[in-house]
Amino acid sequence: MTQVAREDSTARFVVLGMGGTIAGRARQAGDNVGYEAGQVRVEDLAAGLPALAGLDIRFEQVAQIDSKDMRLAELQALVRRVQALLHDPQVQAVVVTHGTDTLEETAYLLQTLLVPSKPVVLTCAMRPATAVSPDGPQNLSDALAVAAHPGARGVTVVCAGRVHGAFEVAKQHPYRTDPFDSGDAGAIAQVEEGRVRRFRDWPAEGRHGPRCAAFLAAAALPRVAWIDSHADAGAWQVEALCAAGVQGLVVAGTGNGSVHQHLLQALRAARDAGVRVVLATRSGAPLVGHPAQAFEALDGLSPVKARWALALDLLPG
Repeated sequence: MTQVAREDSTARFVVLGMGGTIAGRARQAGDNVGYEAGQVRVEDLAAGLPALAGLDIRFEQVAQIDSKDMRLAELQALVRRVQALLHDPQVQAVVVTHGTDTLEETAYLLQTLLVPSKPVVLTCAMRPATAVSPDGPQNLSDALAVAAHPGARGVTVVCAGRVHGAFEVAKQHPYRTDPFDSGDAGAIAQVEEGRVRRFRDWPAEGRHGPRCAAFLAAAALPRVAWIDSHADAGAWQVEALCAAGVQGLVVAGTGNGSVHQHLLQALRAARDAGVRVVLATRSGAPLVGHPAQAFEALDGLSPVKARWALALDLLPG
């Protein structure tokens, strides 16, 4: 029988709710796109799931938000709560229900700031809870299987039976129920009928642990912008951002990080003026470094994650 603990008691597994499509409601059951995210409480999402049978588990609602609207305050609240749970010797693992749109960003932040030795498993859905065939219940069941798996550690994303690492995972499709991919690295594992079949190591690295306290205390993050290089690119975007007081720029180059010559000149001027400029690629894959590379690449990250890494690097303290 499932043991559901109260919020003020200890439990081996804790499920934190952040909202998202998995907690969404639509007016009609056949509507998988015209719904409102973040409407169903996390404990209600799990009601009646066979995967909970026999687990000592509790649920907490940290936020109830469409992940496209995620703000620093919600991210700080989640990092703070996960940090506390990781330090609790009674807690074996943490599961987080989250929207898909910015899930890869949250996963990256949790891994690089907390570097968990316990499992922190993020899961989600592409169909609302009111759908004729919602995908959230199976994803949550699979996430719990990963959380309970012996030896599991670090921040992972579980969706459509696949287990992705926090550094590699990226949303690649706007509609299908398997929207995430891990590029050349591939999935860490597969969940099959509640059993985890692992292909590669669990996440174990993260370099921003010393910045965690500063992140949690920050009223705002350093101003970091992300721009793309493209055909007919010009200097005006960089000039406007510098005039607005930008502190860091991530440029997503074409190909292996090549940058349009007009944009390149403006970026070099920005760097000379004290703006830190880092390079990524529009493909999202790690760059193949070479001596003529225009700017430093940051940890082989995609542009969206490089933006967070640069903001954390620029945090004072």
